[in-house]
Amino acid sequence: MLARVNTIAFNGLSTLDVDLQLQITSGMPVFSIVGLPDKTIAESRERVRAALNTLGIELPAKRIIINLAPADLLKEGSHFDLPIALAMLAGLGVVPAEEVNHYLVIGELGLDGQIQPVNGVLPVAIHAQRRHLGLICPQAQGSEAVWSGLKDIIAAPSLLALINHLKGVQQLPAPVAKQKKSRTSDLDMADVKGQETAKRAMEIAAAGGHNMLMVGTPGAGKSMLAARMVTILPPLTTEEALETCMIHSIAGELKDGEISFDRPYRDPHHNASTPALIGGGRKGIPGEISLAHNGVLFLDELPEFNRSTLEALRQPIETGYVSISRVNCHTQYPANFQLIAAMNPCRCGYFGINGQECTRAPKCAEEYQSRISGPLMDRFDIHIQVPPVSPWDMSEIKSGESSAVIRERVIAARKIQRQRFADMGLKNLYTNSQLKGDALEQVTQLADDAKQLLVSFADKMKLSARAYHRTLKLARTIADLQNEKNVSKIHVAEALSYRYVMPSKQV
Repeated sequence: MLARVNTIAFNGLSTLDVDLQLQITSGMPVFSIVGLPDKTIAESRERVRAALNTLGIELPAKRIIINLAPADLLKEGSHFDLPIALAMLAGLGVVPAEEVNHYLVIGELGLDGQIQPVNGVLPVAIHAQRRHLGLICPQAQGSEAVWSGLKDIIAAPSLLALINHLKGVQQLPAPVAKQKKSRTSDLDMADVKGQETAKRAMEIAAAGGHNMLMVGTPGAGKSMLAARMVTILPPLTTEEALETCMIHSIAGELKDGEISFDRPYRDPHHNASTPALIGGGRKGIPGEISLAHNGVLFLDELPEFNRSTLEALRQPIETGYVSISRVNCHTQYPANFQLIAAMNPCRCGYFGINGQECTRAPKCAEEYQSRISGPLMDRFDIHIQVPPVSPWDMSEIKSGESSAVIRERVIAARKIQRQRFADMGLKNLYTNSQLKGDALEQVTQLADDAKQLLVSFADKMKLSARAYHRTLKLARTIADLQNEKNVSKIHVAEALSYRYVMPSKQV
């Protein structure tokens, strides 16, 4: 007997076709899986045997061989359980083999025959649509698969229900797309009292997708501001949401099959390892920077991160993707994130505040600040100081603008940018922070007085070419927020005010 089932193997976000072949022949009873399976797949023999026994189906006392072709491709994951079980059922004549051939199959089996959730259903559904195949997947993730646009989806709760559906005895309901409830409803910029300069900088950063560093004393509101960044960002487009959720699906973080249109917000602890932040490990899984794709990555207590971990951020910040190379895999993940970071001016946190700084100042501050390398610091478009808010101001200052009001201005500025890029024929550009080369010079042509101000400041402060161009992008965003066609001296002046220098000793 010979049966075949279509399934897949993962290589990062890529899905690779796997032809699962079953052969049952006479000979010494054995159940073997070949084709470079990992330990998880080797153990699937027992899960499949137990699931079939639950249904009252005994494996024949014959030679059973499962081949996963191509044989030189490493296969990993528990999602091969259901394809193996279906191939076995087709080979035994329990389900029609020609019906199974029209589907791409993934799913993990419990010992009781229940079909358990697996990672990566969304990219698999997109792959099935490209191949003009249907999809058989766990019931819990049927709604996730619907977002791919695929029509023929069988989301089965158990192996028994799937058999009955394929034989026409039972009709499983079609899955329905689900959207995750917004998580930002409890956060609002109006909660932050004072810090008007920081709020203005946050608005500019949101409008142009710029990286931002906040330096201030403990309790000044840096983390509070960063957590509210996503509340002033525009929602994800359908294309962006699918791209982002594909990464979360691979990482197993897409719960209940619900797609979110909120911008991702990731805030890893400062003890995070390089593979956790960048991606990697034995299986080359996505890291925090990829999980923050199309959203915000917030690094609190920036100098406390491992130096080599921070330096690994430099290339992804510039390119928008990260390449992961391991012995068993070489893959690439998108990592177009907006970096927001916060730090204290020194280890004690109160450098520059009379009566509160430690006895080692200013050496304490110099040592602490030196943990952040110049090249990484150069990649922040906005550097601002977040001063402490006095108790008197806290009691007297009224709530400021809400996130909804600020968000409308951000959306309007981004709309201007998208229209400009479309008129210029620039594809895959969405914000000013992505501008490079001739396109940057074309959209930021300065008047003589504005150019003189920028050049003289850059010369005096010894700005690098990268910092010079990032200042241009920032000025362009400020002009867009004011709906100005040209970048003038006042826009350049405000952009330069955000090239913040670390605090010095106050008298």
